[in-house]
Amino acid sequence: MSQAAMPSRGAMSDAPARLEGSTLGLYVATVILWGVSWIGIHAQLGVVAPEMSVLWRFALAALCTWAWVWAAGMRVRFSLSDHLRFAAVGLCLFSFNFICFYYGGLSVPSGLLSVVFSLASIFNLVLGFVIFRQKVELRVACGGFIGALGIVLLFWPEITGAGFNAAALRGLGLCVLGTLFFCSGNMISTVVQRRGAPLISANAWAMTYGVIVLLILNLVRGNAFIIEPTVTYIGALIYLAIGASVIAFASYLTLLRRLGAARAGYATVLFPIIALAVSTLVEGYVWTPLAVIGVVLALAGNVLVLRRPAAKA
Repeated sequence: MSQAAMPSRGAMSDAPARLEGSTLGLYVATVILWGVSWIGIHAQLGVVAPEMSVLWRFALAALCTWAWVWAAGMRVRFSLSDHLRFAAVGLCLFSFNFICFYYGGLSVPSGLLSVVFSLASIFNLVLGFVIFRQKVELRVACGGFIGALGIVLLFWPEITGAGFNAAALRGLGLCVLGTLFFCSGNMISTVVQRRGAPLISANAWAMTYGVIVLLILNLVRGNAFIIEPTVTYIGALIYLAIGASVIAFASYLTLLRRLGAARAGYATVLFPIIALAVSTLVEGYVWTPLAVIGVVLALAGNVLVLRRPAAKA
């Protein structure tokens, strides 16, 4: 990315930006690709250790991203300080956050996983203010809380039926920790993009560092380096690596630069709705009045967060 292409001064502020053309397309792509990914993650639980599944996912994603970098002739040499930031992004976005959610999914209902992750919009808002002193727009804050409330209502029967024993509480804690890792990665990526590193090159290095950490973790834990030889597992792996990792992360981190952490992070509120839409078609999910109210609130929050306020006279 050239210096001229970088936003001036408050490069990553939550200043209003037009949701037209490519920006709207990136937002829709992020929501759909990550919304469907929950099904792929669920399909990988069982035979293969969670951290091994995450390793295969990002090993394949890193290879595809490096191919993208080399094909486009992007910059690959960076300073040591940049590499330290890439490694931090790899730890937060491409390893530890997913390990937390994979393990959390073993004892927490999938609906509750989505509810916890949707809090990323609020965490991003708070972290953006604390770390970068980004202005907190009342409209965006209200939209985030309304959307999160909608997701809670959407999954209320599943939440209340979760049975919060010790295992469920540990799982919930892991999901919250995973969300915090994700949001911390957002903040570090903000710094990386402010410094002008090409997004795809930065992702390639970050994924590589994430894979190294995952490899070490799997070796330490003595996990078997296996892949479940089923169409479901392999299909989920390919989708999660290419669609939900290479393409979706590139889309989301571009939104992070254009819209700011709070507005880009609101995409996480819409993921569960996409997942339920797919579940309706594939698994026969039955909608309840409470679920419909939840969707309406989530969409209303989306309008508040993304609506471009009228220009001042």
